Amino acid sequence: EDCNLIHSGGPYGENLVEGSGTFTSTITVNLWVMEKNYYDYTTNTCVTGHICMHYTQVVWRNSVKLVSAKVQCTSNGCYYPRGNYIGQRPY
Repeated sequence: EDCNLIHSGGPYGENLVEGSGTFTSTITVNLWVMEKNYYDYTTNTCVTGHICMHYTQVVWRNSVKLVSAKVQCTSNGCYYPRGNYIGQRPY
């Protein structure tokens, strides 16, 4: 419903994603499924330094539906004051 990307805490599992450009439902789910590379079934953990819990939510054994929604945010991630001057180091 908003652009804060905060889990609702409701009765359903939620995966959230943000980005720019085209994010179809298929593209979004594929992003989560690619986390399979970082899931170790034997230890039931994510590989150190990686996330994989979106993947486990998608493939959860009791889940029977996957519903998606999209929100168009109006804030464009502006930085104040402006930076990225050619020839200047960032810090």
